[in-house]
This record gives sequence, C-alpha cells and structure tokens, in this order.
Amino acid sequence: MSRDLVFEIGTEEIPAKFMNKTLEQLKEVSEKSFTENRINFKSLETYGTPRRLVLYVKALDEKQEDLETELKGPSKKAAYDAESNPTKALLGFAKGNGLSLENVYIKELSGTEYVYGRKHVSGIAAKEVLKELLPEILTSISFPKSMKWGNKSFRFARPVRWLMPIYGDELIEFDKDGIPCSKFTRGHRVLSKDKVEIDRAENYFDILKREYVIVDQNERREIIQKQCEKIAKEKNGVLIKDEELLEEIVYLVEYPTALLGSFESDFLKLPKEAIITPMKEHQRYFPIENEKGELLNNFIAVRNGDDSFIDVVRQGNEKVLRARLSDARFFYEEDKKVSLDDCVEKLKHVVFQETLGTIYDKTRNIMNNSAYLADCLNLDRDSKNKLDRAAYLAKADLVTSMVKEFDELQGIMGREYALVQGEDAKVANAIEEHYMPRNAGDAMPASIIGSVLSIADRIDTISGCFSIGIQPTGSQDPYALRRQAISIINIILDQELHINLKSLIENAIKPFYNKGIIKAEVSNVIDDINEFFKQRLRNVLLDRRYDYDVIDAVLKTGLIDIQDALLRIKELSDWKSQQDFLSIAGSFNRVSNLAAKADSLEINGELLAEKAEKELYESYTEVSKLFRDAVEKRDYYNALKSLMLLKAPIDNFFDNTMVMVDDKCIRRNRLALLKNIESMMMRFADLSVIVVSR
Repeated sequence: MSRDLVFEIGTEEIPAKFMNKTLEQLKEVSEKSFTENRINFKSLETYGTPRRLVLYVKALDEKQEDLETELKGPSKKAAYDAESNPTKALLGFAKGNGLSLENVYIKELSGTEYVYGRKHVSGIAAKEVLKELLPEILTSISFPKSMKWGNKSFRFARPVRWLMPIYGDELIEFDKDGIPCSKFTRGHRVLSKDKVEIDRAENYFDILKREYVIVDQNERREIIQKQCEKIAKEKNGVLIKDEELLEEIVYLVEYPTALLGSFESDFLKLPKEAIITPMKEHQRYFPIENEKGELLNNFIAVRNGDDSFIDVVRQGNEKVLRARLSDARFFYEEDKKVSLDDCVEKLKHVVFQETLGTIYDKTRNIMNNSAYLADCLNLDRDSKNKLDRAAYLAKADLVTSMVKEFDELQGIMGREYALVQGEDAKVANAIEEHYMPRNAGDAMPASIIGSVLSIADRIDTISGCFSIGIQPTGSQDPYALRRQAISIINIILDQELHINLKSLIENAIKPFYNKGIIKAEVSNVIDDINEFFKQRLRNVLLDRRYDYDVIDAVLKTGLIDIQDALLRIKELSDWKSQQDFLSIAGSFNRVSNLAAKADSLEINGELLAEKAEKELYESYTEVSKLFRDAVEKRDYYNALKSLMLLKAPIDNFFDNTMVMVDDKCIRRNRLALLKNIESMMMRFADLSVIVVSR
C-alpha cells in the first residue's frame, strides 16, 4: 500500500533569486533521504511560491523495505579453537550483531575462510520514519544568505512560520523548535481567509488554487507568459522577452494577473535602454515594441492577485513608472550638458581600489593595454586612433547622473552620450562593447575595437589584483576575476585573435611595478596569472565538450596563445578519433618515459653506432624541418602527419637498441636523441598524456 505525502514549509517571503536552487536542493536531499531509509515512491517533485516550499511525493510506501545484510566476522582460525569451540572473538561478533551461533556460516574470501552471518531487519511504518526524516530535510536546506530568529536552533532564508506534513489523510506530528505542525496552510495573503485546512495530500493543489494560490511554479510561468503575450498582441506589439525577469516574477507572485499600463509618448525621446532599465530592473515590468523593434509607450505588469480593482492597480503602476522616467529624463538632459572629456577628469576623484588607485588611473592603464594589443594585432592607423579615443572615454559615464541612478546602464549611456557629442560611431559602440559579455550567455563584442578594449580593461583588473595579492581563493572572488578571465578567453576565441598571453600580462603589470605596489616577485605574479588563465581555459574547453586528456596534452606544453591552443586541441581531437593515432601515441609515450632521464640535448653523430639509432636520427632530422615549417604556419594537420613518419623508426629503435647501456657517453647520446624528439613533439602537445581507448 502507498499514500501521497505533502510537506509544506510555510515562511515569510523568500527572495525570488534563491528559489530555483533551493527547490533543486530540496528535491535532491529528499530523494536521498527516502532512498537511504528504504521507503519507495513513484515520483517526487518540489514546488515553491514566495512564502512556501513544498515537497510532494506520490505513492510513498507505508512501510520501509525489510533489510537483509550479510555481516563479515573474524577469520575461521580466530573464531574457533583447536577443539572447534567458539572463541571470544566469535561470541562477541554474534552478540554485537544479534546473531545466534546456529546462523553463522563459513565463507572463503581471497583464499581465507571467514565467519559470516545474515541479519534481517524488519522495516517499520513510514509514518514513524517520517517523524525523524522530515525535520532533517527541513534543517538540511542551505541558502546563499540565511538567518536565525527567536530561539530556533537552525538557520533558514526567512523565518519558518508553519509546517504542514500530511501523509494520505494523516498528520505527521513532530516538534521542531516549537514550530507548529498542523493540517492548516495559508492561502493568498489578501484574497484568502487566514487558515485553510487540507484534508488529504492529493487535494492539496486544488484546495489552494481555490484560495488563490497556484503552487506549481511551472503553471504560474505558463500563465504569465500567455497573459503577457496576449496583451502585447492586442496592442499590435511584441513582448520583449527576458527569461531572468520572468523567472523572478514567477517567484514574486502566487496568483498572477497581467495588466497593461502606459506612459506618455514624450518619454520615448529617451534612449531605449534608459526606458527599459527602470521598467525591468526597478519595477519588474515587461516592455513592448513594434515589429520594427521600436519601443511602444506601454508596459505589462504582473499583479499578485486577481483582476479586482485592476484599474486602480494600473494607475498606481503608471504613476510609479512615470516618476522613474521623469528622473531618467532629467538626468539625461543634465548629463548632455557635460562633455565626456570633462567626465574623464572627474574620474581622478573616483577610487577604483584603495591600493590600485582611481578610475582615471585605470583609464590610463586601459589605454596602454589597448595600444599594446593594437600593435600585436596589426590594426590600421584609423582603428588605432578610434581605439585610443574609446579607451580614453570608456569609463567617463560612471560619473554621470544617469549611471549613478541606474548603474545597469554603464557603457550603454557612454555610447549614447558619445553619439550625442559627435564621436565616431565605432568609438561610441566600443564604449558599450567593452563591458561585454556582462554575464554568462551574454553577447560578445561585435567589433574588433570593442573586443580589444574589453580585453584591455579586464587584463588590467586581473593583473592589478594579482599584483597586490587579492586573487581569488576558494569561493572568494570579490572582483569576479574568474569571470573576467573567462570573458577574455571567450572574446579571443570568438574573434580568433592570436595574442601572446605572457607578453600581454607583462605589459599589463608594468604600471603596478612602476608604482612599487607588487607584493611578490614579478616573475611569480606573471606565472600565477598565466596559470590562472590556463585553468579557466581548461574549464571553458571542457564546457565545449573537448576531451580532458586532449586539453591537458596541449596545455601541458604551456599557454602562450589561447587561440593557437584551441587550434591544436581541435586538430588533436580529430586525430584521436582515428585508429592510426593509437600507434603513434604509444610510440611517443615510450620516447617521453626515457627522455625524462636526459640531461642534455646535444647529439654527437660520431657516437651513433647502431643502424636503428642512425635511421632514427636521420628521420628525426628530416621530420623536424617538416614539422617546424608546418607549426610556424599553424598547419597542425601536416604537423601531426609529419610526426607519424617517426613511428616506424622509433619502434625499430626500441626493438633493436638498448638505451640504458653501461657506456655513459653512448647512453647520454641516445637519451639526447630521444629528448630532441620529445622537445619537437612538445611544440605541439604532450602526446604521452593522451588516453587511448583500445
């Protein structure tokens, strides 16, 4: 027999951004708990609204499964004396596990006979297990930020006000710090009566829906989406979709009702983003645009309730947005009166980081890094001039009133003000693009100027922080350096840029060296930053589904050029899928194993006495030129193809030549030959770490 279980944790409003991961965690913890406690069930799901977390289990067995375990005891020799009488070791084993001597038996394990016994544990009623299990589930949930209240012994996102554990039609009663367990829940805070009784678990969702609470977040999401799309269509508009905003609204309401609002068309003279940002970030409204992508003077809000007094609600939302847009218009008009050049001067009084200096100092560093990158990438003179101007103005909008009020608009308003003041469109766009990507999944900079500027800004932050010893440790990363490095990597790969990473780091670190603020040896800081990028690149490539051993084979040779590393990884991945690669990987593995013993690269031709070693040396001399030419052209297909020519000579050498001979000179010479082959191979990858499946 089985029954449904509903366990509702009633709380004060939980922050919407916590909900998704909390529900995933609740599900994972609950599934593990039921499995470990041997209680079978058909399905388990978790649901949430702003003031409740819900665990719903369908067809939960009424009794634990019985447990049959085989227990291993002492060896037969230790369990019985010479007269076959049980020893203290056997008696202790039997007593400790509740076994009778008649139920023990002998079984061989790895050539030794041991005493074993079977123990049967009968399962107990599920409702008794739930009394212990549900409180444990409650206290096992963790949050990014949690709190304690009253005299409670555990922490939670917000105070827990009630618990409602119902198994079938039966209340599971337990005491957790005096929080009441009952069959009563709460409906909608405004539209429902104070307490609502749930008679049976399977009636839970329907009863709450009658009390204006839609417990299933997926159902709420679908309702919101359909209502908003319908309203937009009725206005001959298109809803500007935003999954993050939709997700947040889903967990802000229990009974969603979308409504259309409007604002004066005169506000449309503002930059589009200056209207959308207050709508989305501050008021949680969906903007609407026409088929041409032009913003309409309408918005869609989602109310937590039904359509009662909807006009009053609409007017209230319109009034609030009107005030926000009026502020934005005022800031915009005032900001236009001040030139961006004057704004740059104000950056001298804005601290970026206490030790690293001001935003103006950072601007100078960005200009330096941009100029360096422009030379590396051979940008034309016009592009260099535009890049230099964009670098100078990149942070200017940080001191504008608009960005101070709506910090989400940094870069965006810089672009707008640059265009208003007659700057070149490429300069203006680069100012915005240098913040891209703003987060995971965001768009990359489209232009080469924007891409270079973004890299220049981020490498300055990373180099500065490492210089003064505030690099990430564990989960701590206050300046988001991991994300900054990943952004640099993705921009480089997206634009297919060939940049010497170590040289870039050396250039970026110079201002901090000149200021005398570097807290460690410069070479060590540079190596640390390089290693930091190597780990981030490895993670990026793993996310792109490249094999870990292929990535490690290339990165083990060092990280100089990120794009070049990707090209080698791509080529090596293609070769790894071919059967012929099995043989060459094995051959080079043998080379690497012995090359590690070499102490010199100098080969004495006169000491090459054996036919096999002469042939290997001749093949190496021929292949090394082919390989070097291919690598210089980044023709990695032919580079690997040339290495294949060494397979037969290498195998023949190992089959017919003893490397570790007594004669030190000959041994050293043969090791040097292998070391030269390995060094050549290492210009492409360390093939010895490739895992080849047979």
